[in-house]
Amino acid sequence: MEQKFELTVQGHKDLVDELEHLKSVDRPANIEAIKEARAQGDLSENADYDAAREEQRRIEGRIAEIEGILKNYVLISSDATDIVSIGKKVRILYTKLNKEFTYDVVGTIEADPFNGKISNTSPLGKAIIGKRKDEVINFTTESGKNQEVKILEILQ
Repeated sequence: MEQKFELTVQGHKDLVDELEHLKSVDRPANIEAIKEARAQGDLSENADYDAAREEQRRIEGRIAEIEGILKNYVLISSDATDIVSIGKKVRILYTKLNKEFTYDVVGTIEADPFNGKISNTSPLGKAIIGKRKDEVINFTTESGKNQEVKILEILQ
């Protein structure tokens, strides 16, 4: 059985847009760069050609990756309004630090912790999924630290 990738509506749109950009902008520009590098002559010592071929591998690899995801995805709906689930935005308080953060809970494909998107399979994501506002949750981070968070608000 193939893996199903969990995507939010926005995550699906972002992948479709990225795929379109790769195919309509990046790939043609790369083909042109390869042509220009070939025109320089000897390919055995041509750094421009090597770089263009490496970029081609990256582009084609990403296209294949996105196409694979888009063939095997499940769209996540966040119907329940009072329970943390994928597709929800959650405002939490780290009680020991007395600091508030707001996170979008997303599937693993969309995770980007530096931009406030946490995976449902991350330690924090696993800890808060299924919880309600005002619940206090203890969990262990990937680095082994014990943390306590309080869910302040569930949005969207």
